[in-house]
Amino acid sequence: MNADNNTGRSKPLAILVGVDLGLPNFDDTLDELSLLAQTAGLEPVERVTCKRKAPDAALFIGSGKADEIKMLAQQVGATEVLFDQSISPAQQRNLERHLEMPVNDRTLLILEIFAQRARSHEGKLQVELARLQYLSTRLVRRWSHLERQTGGAGVRGGPGEKQIELDKRMISDSIKRTKERLNKVKKQRQTQRRQRERRNSFTISLVGYTNAGKSTLFNALVKAKAYAADQLFATLDTTTRSLYLGDAQRSVSLSDTVGFIRDLPHGLVDAFAATLQEAVDADLLLHVIDASNPNYLEQIEQVQRVLEEIGAADIPQILVFNKLDALEKSKWPPNLSDWFELKDAFAESVKRVERVFVSALTGDGLPVLREHLARHAAANTSADDPQTSKAVALDTE
Repeated sequence: MNADNNTGRSKPLAILVGVDLGLPNFDDTLDELSLLAQTAGLEPVERVTCKRKAPDAALFIGSGKADEIKMLAQQVGATEVLFDQSISPAQQRNLERHLEMPVNDRTLLILEIFAQRARSHEGKLQVELARLQYLSTRLVRRWSHLERQTGGAGVRGGPGEKQIELDKRMISDSIKRTKERLNKVKKQRQTQRRQRERRNSFTISLVGYTNAGKSTLFNALVKAKAYAADQLFATLDTTTRSLYLGDAQRSVSLSDTVGFIRDLPHGLVDAFAATLQEAVDADLLLHVIDASNPNYLEQIEQVQRVLEEIGAADIPQILVFNKLDALEKSKWPPNLSDWFELKDAFAESVKRVERVFVSALTGDGLPVLREHLARHAAANTSADDPQTSKAVALDTE
């Protein structure tokens, strides 16, 4: 699935497939899968959707639909098929034999993008771990020549230790080594966090759905030059900078973290635990939302689910509705700051959280956001300083 962006050769052509199994969040347009494919260096040329009560055990989509996809691929010259849902190793093997071309799913596509984008040592380790964990489930026996024959006196002939068993052992050893190296990175991060805690640092983490504009907002707030682009997973490695808030008369630490996405592979959540730990340990989360996306409510829910999984759901949040510049002026809210009822990801409860509308690109709403950040930082200072807390108490009497 490697793209030849720099050589002038055309990108591999792919057919996108989505199966509506009656579950929520089905993307009948396959727009997000198309963006993922393009980000990974593929060119989607056709989209196929169908409805099923349950996946076909052998081919996921059934033999009739598989024949249709095979014929379509021949007509448009596609060389790969991408499924929006996760398919089992056996289904992948059977589909590749039936279609006579590579078949991959959404999970591998995301892993491919992460592998292309990781830059830091930690990020590369995290991607490698997720990739190894994924491959460990894909070691399906496909060819008989992967068996080795045993021999010797007193030993019956026949299949001996299979190559697949050797591969499993090698991958298991690689996973163990990668985890050990990641643990060292985690210890280094813990040391850095303890140093910040000793300095009484107030930490803020940017979280949100991928391509919501987190890195652009990060750059606008701290005048940094972190990589930002209108694409999925533009940022994978956590970047932390100091942000001075004049109204609070103090500096805070602001971190930009990896973006979330629907059906984020659990292996990636686990593998990126060290990076996402910045969100877990934050004093405040800026949950950045693409206000121009018609599916922003679903994206909010997906982010809340991941925050729940990593233990960050109870950290105070400010919802930052970004990309005001992408909305018509007539659709702008009457106030750039109000309250939003945020639903719990796993319970039937609702909590009111602050909401600020901004455009990280044009700067609209940023002064209002800074006021909110300063207020939270000042409150944190008051809580940590007994003298300040006493003064505040006297002022309110």
